[in-house]
This record gives sequence, structure tokens and C-alpha cells, in this order.
Amino acid sequence: MDGQRISNILRYIYDRLLKEYGPQHWWPAEEPFEVIAGAILTQSAAWTNVEKALANLKAAGKLSPEGLRSLPETELAGLIYPSGYYHVKARKLKAFADWLGARYNDNLDRLFNNDTETLRKQLLDIYGIGEETADSIILYAANKAVFVIDAYTRRIIDRMGLTPPTHSYAGYQKLFIVNLPEDTRLFNEYHALLVRHGKEVCRKSPLCEGCYLSPPCPTRTRDVKLS
Repeated sequence: MDGQRISNILRYIYDRLLKEYGPQHWWPAEEPFEVIAGAILTQSAAWTNVEKALANLKAAGKLSPEGLRSLPETELAGLIYPSGYYHVKARKLKAFADWLGARYNDNLDRLFNNDTETLRKQLLDIYGIGEETADSIILYAANKAVFVIDAYTRRIIDRMGLTPPTHSYAGYQKLFIVNLPEDTRLFNEYHALLVRHGKEVCRKSPLCEGCYLSPPCPTRTRDVKLS
């Protein structure tokens, strides 16, 4: 499939989902550090449970780098219990807070002043931060143009017949970066819309009847069982 065709399909997906769902106002947070904490807590967790964990941290007055550092790991784990994997996530949160304090004296502006490539490399060196989490921080907290790839995005892209030659995180990410304008607001809204559609319609067992992307979604015409 040629590049212009891919670009047209990607724009169609975005325009159609935006028309049906409207702006998603994502990431829901009051300040950048809350975005970062949420990006770590949402690993293998439903957002409703992450919100409970964040609310617990806010109520305890600990939703800050210094606040996280001041807590014993067991106490922090108790506060974030609703998000699941709470012992591991407590270690991840403290690892980030320790790193930010040691490297940037808790100054997120200094951290975000790095160019995208440098920022991403630094984040990936921190315990517990993988590609999706790093890119969520870069896009939603630092407001830099990078496309976040998650399970919903992969599923929808595959079903739309746009699976990249390299079935890797970088391969899917390149699909968007090469074929769309490098625009932070576009990438922000697009990813949020894909998450919404993946949760509500393009599920593991898809609800193809009435899907906003059908046609031209080729999966809609296949007589196969999807998983």
C-alpha cells in the first residue's frame, strides 16, 4: 500500500472517530506530575482504578516527588492498592521520584527542556518505564509530538489492514509519524480516540455492527472469529 493511501486511511480514521466521539480531553490530570504518576499506575490497570489510587495519594498529600520519597514503600503500596500490582508500582513510583530529585532537583521544566530523543532515552533508563509509559509522559506531560502505541492502537490498525512490516512498537509508531503531520495536539487526540474506540467497539471480540469505521474496515467483511 502506498504512502498516500496509508495517510488517507489514517486521516479517515481520525476524522470519523472525532466526529462520533468528540474531543476526549486526555490526559485527565491537574498538573504534569499527576500525568507521570498516572502513566505508571495505568500499566495493566483500568483507568477507573488508577483514579482511585491517585485520589488516595492526593488525599494523603503525597502526589509529588518529595511526597513519594517520604513514604515507606509498604505505605505507598497501600495507597495505590486499587491500581493493582501495587508493590511493584510503588517501587516504580519511588524510582522515578528518586531519579527526578537526584537528576533534576524535582524540576520537571528542566527535564522537559530536553529534546524528545534525549528525554525518551532518559525515561527509558528509569526502572519500570517502558516505551508506552515513556511516550505517554512525553506526549501528555511534556507536550511533545510522539505517538503512543498501546494494545488498542495495534488492534485497530491491524483490523484496518495497516499492520506495519515490522510488528514492533517502533514499527507501529513509525506508521503514524511518517504518514501524519508532526503535531502534538493531533497525536494527543488521535491516541485518546483510539483508546475510546478500542474499549467501546473494537474490542477483543469486536462489535462490528454499527462500527464507525465500517466500511472501509476490511475486517468487517471477513467471516472469521477475531481474538
